[in-house]
Amino acid sequence: MNFDVVLEKQEEGGYTAYVPSLPGCISEGNNKAETMKNIRESISLYLEETRKSKLKKLLSNFSIVKTEVKSHA
Repeated sequence: MNFDVVLEKQEEGGYTAYVPSLPGCISEGNNKAETMKNIRESISLYLEETRKSKLKKLLSNFSIVKTEVKSHA
């Protein structure tokens, strides 16, 4: 998967990175390489949590119950 990443150089040093298409997916680092490594990890974790959340929501709509049916024969 490919994502656009915005890198912002910080006045105090280092960089902040965020992914516009993934709200709240943000990371930082001391240099560009470290920041990109960190944002890739953040993207991976973001996608994993989103997948888990969607699965939980889907499963919350279902209930599994057991029932017994007696034969009339």
